[in-house]
Amino acid sequence: MSKRIVIALGGNALGNTPYEQLELVRKTAKPIVDLIEAGNEVIIAHGNGPQVGMINLGMSTAAEAKAIKSDMPFPECGAMSQGYIGYHLQNAIGNELAARGVDKDVATVVTQVLVDAADPAFQHPTKPVGAFYDKETADRIAAEKGYTMVEDAGRGYRQVVPSPKPIDVIEKNTVRALLKAGTVVITVGGGGIPVVRKDGKLFGTPAVIDKDFASAKLAELVDADMLIILTAVEKVAINFGKPDQKGLDVLTPDDARKYIEEKQFAPGSMLPKVQAAMGFAESKPGRVALITLLDKAKEGIEGKTGTRVQM
Repeated sequence: MSKRIVIALGGNALGNTPYEQLELVRKTAKPIVDLIEAGNEVIIAHGNGPQVGMINLGMSTAAEAKAIKSDMPFPECGAMSQGYIGYHLQNAIGNELAARGVDKDVATVVTQVLVDAADPAFQHPTKPVGAFYDKETADRIAAEKGYTMVEDAGRGYRQVVPSPKPIDVIEKNTVRALLKAGTVVITVGGGGIPVVRKDGKLFGTPAVIDKDFASAKLAELVDADMLIILTAVEKVAINFGKPDQKGLDVLTPDDARKYIEEKQFAPGSMLPKVQAAMGFAESKPGRVALITLLDKAKEGIEGKTGTRVQM
């Protein structure tokens, strides 16, 4: 039976250069089109960590060299990454659909995601972005621009930005309309462009929304049957990297909470994936999240592999 599926692709799976990415997305398109060809409605979300960092660094470097008049604000860097990655994905998926004789449109929606201006994350920026600097340069940039700069793993100083939780997807009705028309939709790229509402208006804010949380929120809003969070391993595991490592076929939210208390899942890696999957599974009876590899997604939907997070 066909399903409405949100697929969350990792930014690191897309490549670090435009040329590498263009090649990688041709391979990425094949298992996605397998799901479309099987009759499923597919919505694609993606990360943008390497890509938005590249854009931010390029603009900052050009501004420092006086080649351009100013650097690019972070929300605009996110928007640029959505367009650039979306173009590559819609091109590759469209070509793969055409090669198989499947008549479907593919469209990218530049997506704003609402966050709460009072989210505690704004008081504790944690997400490193952009270039590395020596301490003197970092101090100067912090003084000039008001950035929060921190030392990052011995590699230098970087700007850190908040990572607030998503509340709403502004363009959700556009996504729904495209789905109704049979279009394959690429949306909430990089977690979406974070916006806050002030006096009835939306304003971009320098932050990064975790793409797994944004994907889960989108999946709720479009009433998806399944959220597929793609990662570098076939299954979620406990005791990861130890002799008694164990892959999980099924993970209930209650079990997940217990494992989180035991610190079984690495922050910034598997933890947000499990938390996003839990949130989606608990949002409505019958909803299932799947965490697995891209090329195992079809088998995962059939219940043959991956970790299914469900009530």
